[in-house]
Order: sequence, then structure tokens, then C-alpha cells
Amino acid sequence: MAEDAAVLAVRDVRVRYAGRPVLDVPALTVRAGETLAVIGPNGAGKSTLLRVLALLERPERGAVLFRGIAPGSEAERLALRRRMASVFQEPLLCDASVVANVALPLAFRGVGRRERQARVRPWLERLGIAPLADRPARGLSGGEAQRASLARAFATDPEVLFLDEPFAALDPPTRDALVEDLAGLLAEARTTTVFVTHDRSEALRLGDRVAVLLDGRLAQSGSPAEVFGAPADETVARLVGVENLLPGRVVALRDGVVEVEVGGRRLAVAGAARVGDAALVGVRPEDLLLEAPGPPRRTSAQNRLEGVVARVAPLGPVYRVVVDCGVRLTAVVTRAAVGSLGLAAGAAVAVSFKATAAHLVRPAGSR
Repeated sequence: MAEDAAVLAVRDVRVRYAGRPVLDVPALTVRAGETLAVIGPNGAGKSTLLRVLALLERPERGAVLFRGIAPGSEAERLALRRRMASVFQEPLLCDASVVANVALPLAFRGVGRRERQARVRPWLERLGIAPLADRPARGLSGGEAQRASLARAFATDPEVLFLDEPFAALDPPTRDALVEDLAGLLAEARTTTVFVTHDRSEALRLGDRVAVLLDGRLAQSGSPAEVFGAPADETVARLVGVENLLPGRVVALRDGVVEVEVGGRRLAVAGAARVGDAALVGVRPEDLLLEAPGPPRRTSAQNRLEGVVARVAPLGPVYRVVVDCGVRLTAVVTRAAVGSLGLAAGAAVAVSFKATAAHLVRPAGSR
């Protein structure tokens, strides 16, 4: 997308703290109506990028363009910030009622009392906190306080909404409920949003596009399917949950399928490569199918390995199963599959997966 067609565009931005580089992004755009999820480990530069995009911090070099315009003076930056809204990890609520907190930015913008009420009440309703409107905001639970922060942001009708890990401090049930509600609100309002998170499930649930930051640099960006299904390299793959990364070497090419020798066995992988290339075969745990050992069923899966269960561990509503097939593979299966296959340490089992479920991953440090 051209810079002048984007709501926000980064152009050659660099930030350093005490001489140490923390952000170096040559180009990045945020499109109208989309949610851009920015993910990365702690210290990757995610919050710094958000502050730069939100015009809360000036980069050492480069510029941020808002609808094609790079603001220069503080007055210009302030005027643009008033067209944005931010929600942070810790709710910033003053010592007043919930409704007064939600209406506060509108009061700062000179909106009259009657219009403030008309704009605030619907968002209290939509975020499920209307019954709390007259309560002191300081007495809210963490989830309620964050709902008030979101209501306050949406009530300003921002052109861009910035969310900086807003659910990180919440317990899982509260977080899951808020993520679900926010997903509905973003789909309905189509508010252009930059959402920073270290939680890949939140990025998958909310992001129309995903940007991966590693050591302050943009390692990959694209649709969730592209980033999570075909990570650019080993480091990105591990970050987005590709637990199975099997080292091997390309030994043959046939009919659009790459054959990779891994631990003395050949695996079929969809993709492109050259014979002799070193490669990692990446397969997500949820793309592995566990079956009873013995003659294989007629399926479209081109890869089948037999092995022994090394470990079974509950993971919320599902189970993580590690299978030793000469190489170790980790699968995620349902409780029903654990029972029907008798999955326990030492049990024999077969692991199968399609060539299209696997992908070639560039090893870390390679070009």
C-alpha cells in the first residue's frame, strides 16, 4: 500500500535509548479499518513502536505520516493526537465515577454535557458496564476498569485506536471475555487499530494483519495465515508457536513437493527449494494427526511416522503429546483422542501430516 493511502505510515524510523538501538523500522503501514497486531518477546520494541505511531514519542530519525502528512510542530502533533485514543496495560482512571471517567476526554475536547452523555452511554452498554456507571472508578476490578478504559477510548470516535497489551494483567477468564467482546466491537466499528501483545492467541483472534518485531526490527508482516502458517525464519517460527522444527536437507523435488531427509526418513513438504539445501521442516502441533500404529488408512497425508509416546500433559481443554519417532514431534489433541488411542508414556502411536501442513523454515543465522 502506498504511504499516501495509509492512515499511518512509518518511514525509516530509528529510536535509541542511552545510545542503544531499540527500534529500527524502515517501513510499515496501518491501513484504514484494519487491526494491526504487533507481536514479539519482551524488549522487542513493541511499546516503543506504539508510542512512536501514536505521536507520543519522537524518533531519533525518520517520520510517522498520518494520512500522508508528517506533523512537525508540537501543536500539529497535539492536534493529531486528539484524533487518536490509547488504552494501556494499567487502566488510567481518575478519582471519579465510571461515567465521569469515560466522558473525560470528550470534556477536554469541549463537547457539551448533553452530547457527552449521548456518546458515553452506548459504550457503557456495549462494554457491559452500564450498571457500574455511578460507581467510583477506583473500586472497579481489573476487568471492569479495563472495560471503562475501552469505553472511554471508543466514545471519542478515534480515527486510530492504540492498545498496548491491555489484557496482560488480567486473569484468563476475564481476559478471554474481554478479547471476545473487543473482537466484536472492532469488527462492527472498523476502527483502525494498532494492538500490541506478546500473546499470539490474541494476535490471531484480533489481528487482520500481524507484524513481528524482534530486537527492534520488523522480522515479518502479513496476514495471520502467512505469519503463523509460513514464518519467515526459525526465530519467528518459535515465537508464533511452531514447536516442531526438524533439521534436514533437501534431497529431491517432485510435482511441487520438496523431499527433505530428516533423521534418515524422507518427508514431503510443499514449497520451493534446491536439492542440497539445509532446511528446517516446520509443522504446527495442531496439524499433526495421531493414529493407532499399523497399516495406514487411505488419506491425503503424505507423511507418516511411527513412534512411542514420551509424554502426555494437559493444556487447558486439550493435551500436548510428545512422540519419539527418532525425531521428537509434539502434537495437540483432544481429551477424546487421548482416551480412544490410549495415549500414555510408552504407548505406540503413528503420527501423520499433509505436505501442505509442513513448510520449509530458514534456519536462524542463514540468509
